[in-house]
Amino acid sequence: MSIMTQTNQLTTAPAPGQQDQQQYLTFMLGGETYAMGILAIKEIIEYGDLTEVPRMPEFIRGVINLRGAVVPVIDLSSRFGKPASKVTRRTCIVITEVSGEHGQQDVGVMVDAVNAVLDIPPQEIEPAPSFGANIRADFIRGMGKVNGKFVIIIHIQHVLDINDMSALSIIDQNNTAGNGTAGLVSGTTTTTS
Repeated sequence: MSIMTQTNQLTTAPAPGQQDQQQYLTFMLGGETYAMGILAIKEIIEYGDLTEVPRMPEFIRGVINLRGAVVPVIDLSSRFGKPASKVTRRTCIVITEVSGEHGQQDVGVMVDAVNAVLDIPPQEIEPAPSFGANIRADFIRGMGKVNGKFVIIIHIQHVLDINDMSALSIIDQNNTAGNGTAGLVSGTTTTTS
């Protein structure tokens, strides 16, 4: 598997006069353009070598082995309550680092395609709408204006909240009378019985 690595080399100190700008990775999901701050992104890899884990919520596609570490992969479309993403040639996994009660954890986010890294100044970011969005309001950090169009800037820490996903995993398991895999999302490897 070839790795298309774009690491935090993109997060070098801003040039003088650019301190008020923030860099965002833009990506496609279900025909819509989204963005996330690049500071939480560790790398971007090609989709592949995914191991499915039985009895996990629909939004958890499986796990990958990333240099010896088990990294869960979240289907962002499913996490937003939309149909699962279809895998294409441009499908990527964005490796992010999120904080949880057990410290930092790497989580992969499956997206349809990665576009570019853009500077979106704070004055070009509008507050998140309180209604009408196709995803939970707490998942949206704001609406960035790029070339006359809006880009949904997601709050990746809320989208990938380990405690929230663990609770959903347990609810899903209870609904299907499953057990044994809840620990993958919370960063542990314990099983339940």
